[in-house]
Amino acid sequence: MMRVHPTPLAGLAVIETDPFADDRGRFERVFCERELAALDPAMHVAQVNLSTTFEAGTIRGMHFQRAPAAEGKLIRCLRGRVYDVAVDVRAGSPTFLKWHALELDADAPLQVFLPAGFAHGFQALTPDVQLLYLHTQRWNPGLEATLRHDDPALAIRWPLPVGTVSRKDRKAGLIDAGFEGVPP
Repeated sequence: MMRVHPTPLAGLAVIETDPFADDRGRFERVFCERELAALDPAMHVAQVNLSTTFEAGTIRGMHFQRAPAAEGKLIRCLRGRVYDVAVDVRAGSPTFLKWHALELDADAPLQVFLPAGFAHGFQALTPDVQLLYLHTQRWNPGLEATLRHDDPALAIRWPLPVGTVSRKDRKAGLIDAGFEGVPP
């Protein structure tokens, strides 16, 4: 069974799963199209990715794809702990450029679903973190976009001092008045 908990940003949801545990170990469902249909009735998993981050403090993100490759993501922490952040970049949304964060921990039965039109990033809170991503679209490098993790327009409060950030993520421009976001 999966329980969907809405967040203050419409469409962004925390998914709580019910692990079954016995003397053999644990079993838990992490994806069920039928149970998650309320989040995205046309949800189709097009790609599954695994990221590994070596050092605590490292920030990855804030990544999203533009139309027609705008994607939804279901994200689960498999090892370690992260501070996971989603930013609403949907043009015309009442929460445009607002962000929501939660801690994902490999030992907790939580996942996060980001609908198309959200930028995503995280900070590793422990060393050797792994995240599993289920994407509704294939990665398209020509439509990929990045927001700066330290953009004053977002004012994201990262819990640890910022460690490693990729060159590509550091080069992302700051949000200006011309930033329109992703069309709905």
